[in-house]
Amino acid sequence: MKQEINPKDTNRAQAFELWMKSPMPMVTLTKTFDVSHIKMMCEEKGWKFNMLLCWCIGRVASQIEEFYLLPESGKLFKYDCLAINVIVNNKEGGINSCDIPYSDDLEQFNTDYLTLTQAANSTCQSSFLDDAMVIGTSAMVATELDCIVNQYSSIFNNPFLAWGKYRCHQDRTTLPISFQFHHVQMDGGQAALFLEELQKTFCGKCQ
Repeated sequence: MKQEINPKDTNRAQAFELWMKSPMPMVTLTKTFDVSHIKMMCEEKGWKFNMLLCWCIGRVASQIEEFYLLPESGKLFKYDCLAINVIVNNKEGGINSCDIPYSDDLEQFNTDYLTLTQAANSTCQSSFLDDAMVIGTSAMVATELDCIVNQYSSIFNNPFLAWGKYRCHQDRTTLPISFQFHHVQMDGGQAALFLEELQKTFCGKCQ
């Protein structure tokens, strides 16, 4: 469910006053993660790497209250559930957008991920969850990337994570991930906490 709330009743009141009308309100942080553990899990269980990556993102975000807030059209909204958006290559050579409802149940998330992305691929139609706070993602795995910067505007205010191809070393696998967020939604401290907890989850807390 989505509801408008008074920013003054939240811990984002000052940030709302400072950044809501900013012409460039987005902030981007980039961190290189060790993803050896989740790559191994995918190989053992036959899961898609991108699916498990998205589930870990939802798992950590679901425990940080700022992820349930979204500034939009000069207002602040609060949600009671999350979804992860993925970009799907469709059968006609184009792309579609697909919102996957987040669930703590990894098997359920995997089922929804496979069902919805396969439907997007075959029908060439996007699917959206308007009542969920959507975390955007984009995986450009055709090449290794150091950093990705998305739109710096108020057109798309949702948090957004993007990455390229993971890098295989002799003893580990790494992946740089760019995390973009609206400054009204959170400050650098909450964003840094999210990235730190994400690394911990990648290293073994996603079972």
